[in-house]
Amino acid sequence: MQFMSDNAAAVHPQVWAALLAADAPDAPYDGDALSARLDAAFAEVFGRPCWVLWVASGTAANCLALSTMVPPQAAAVCHRLAHIERDEGGAPGFFTHGAKLLLAEGDGAKLTPAGIAAVIDPIKRGVHWVQPAAVSITQATELGRVYTPAEVTEIGLMAQGRRLWLHMDGARFANAVAFLGCEPAAVSCNAGVHALSFGCIKNGGMSAEAIVFFDEGLAEIAGYRRKRAGHLQSKGRFLAAQILAMLEGKLWLENAMAANEAAAIVSHGAADRLLEPVEGNQLFLRMSTQERAKLREQGFAFYDQGADGARFVTAWDSQREHCQALAEAIAAL
Repeated sequence: MQFMSDNAAAVHPQVWAALLAADAPDAPYDGDALSARLDAAFAEVFGRPCWVLWVASGTAANCLALSTMVPPQAAAVCHRLAHIERDEGGAPGFFTHGAKLLLAEGDGAKLTPAGIAAVIDPIKRGVHWVQPAAVSITQATELGRVYTPAEVTEIGLMAQGRRLWLHMDGARFANAVAFLGCEPAAVSCNAGVHALSFGCIKNGGMSAEAIVFFDEGLAEIAGYRRKRAGHLQSKGRFLAAQILAMLEGKLWLENAMAANEAAAIVSHGAADRLLEPVEGNQLFLRMSTQERAKLREQGFAFYDQGADGARFVTAWDSQREHCQALAEAIAAL
């Protein structure tokens, strides 16, 4: 019973159907008819012009976006638990040719204007000190917390006042929107975000992520850098097909709602074990080594969270009976 990661979930049947339909001759790279539809498709989602590039991984999406914002001699501010800091294998520095990450604090792995200021205010102006160029926030965060539109807007206004770009790692953006029940734009472009990594793989896709730019100049730079980084695939229509399938009929939101609902079922057995509120499809529970062993003996797969915790992640295809069984097993510990 799989609760390790939503990356382990199955590919949604509509995505498979879209891949099969795309298996016909068309122009190579991003010159195909499907890739040409991405800008308009995302403009409909966000209610404003968008410039969209497909890539094959979340790492590439995050780091290519940041590379357009942060020159080698500069820095991006992120939370100390951010995926780009702890789980990208040094990729941000590789894609930006050496730019630095400045690590900030914040409850629930969420940044705040005060937390950002605490990092950048002590930096002196001048060539001897690395200057901040961007802020990167994760929606939902590495601890499963969700930024509200007001919280993103506060950061966006601060970034604007400091002349900083704002990037959003949206590997679980769909789960956040499903939790908030808001328009996607309210928690992204309308709140000051310049580029969004729109996650698909964790949400029913196979091998495609979208970088959604709300600034045409950044998108133009990213196009060249995608090629230079080896991410301009020759049969790009297969990536575009997956992304368009996720947008069709709001499948991206439907899948996220299913994953969130599955997490809510599991949470019913957690009681006072929860280390963080459940605001998406991730659960963080206080749990001893012995208790974790008992769950694994019953067939539940999940990751440890430090020495005394566990992380459970649900997905669009999580089976209700598995979620209920996990909730009962946790309650029985």
